[in-house]
Amino acid sequence: MEQEQKIKNDAAIDIGKNIHDLRKAKQIRQKDMVREIQLRGLPITREAYVKIEGGRQHIYASQLEAIKDVLGVSYDELLARKEAE
Repeated sequence: MEQEQKIKNDAAIDIGKNIHDLRKAKQIRQKDMVREIQLRGLPITREAYVKIEGGRQHIYASQLEAIKDVLGVSYDELLARKEAE
């Protein structure tokens, strides 16, 4: 079985926060996100999704792709760098 690549945050990019902000802007509930990801054939629980948004769990490339598709956004939006503080 081929091991799937995990994507990790770096200091300048907070993928989880970007996902959270984009989801909230589109007024999609977490449970609806999870359902849509599962409908794309990816096993994920709401607990795992919450951890991804909170930056406490690494995200798989396939999960990032599904989230991108559900939200109707680009990878650039998901991987946007933090604003300078």
